[in-house]
Amino acid sequence: VQLQASGGGLVQAGGSLSLSCAASGRRLSMNTVAWFRQTPGKEREFVAAIKWSGSRTVYADSVKGRFAISKDNAKNSVYLLMNTLKPEDTAVYYCALDTTTVAFVSTFVNRYEYWGQGTQVTVSS
Repeated sequence: VQLQASGGGLVQAGGSLSLSCAASGRRLSMNTVAWFRQTPGKEREFVAAIKWSGSRTVYADSVKGRFAISKDNAKNSVYLLMNTLKPEDTAVYYCALDTTTVAFVSTFVNRYEYWGQGTQVTVSS
């Protein structure tokens, strides 16, 4: 399985960015795809996740109401629309795939077996 994340960049506070995560090598049915982010010296933190079957979504409190995760079945892809960005959203964003947790959406890094390469998001004040 390969995950390709893209769409990062530099944006002013209050602006928007959209990230994409394209999966190859495996269909995403019955899996969970999530976005995490990480800044230097800090642990990777959960941002949002979507269950492929049923489309259940979960968000971190810090992004609830500002970010929206969605998927495109035909393109085997997941997206993260980020609105009203803040300087504290600056991080490297990673998409990740959990292939084993069926009953719920996990927010824990160690539940996700496959990771994309990361894409930098920088929000200037």
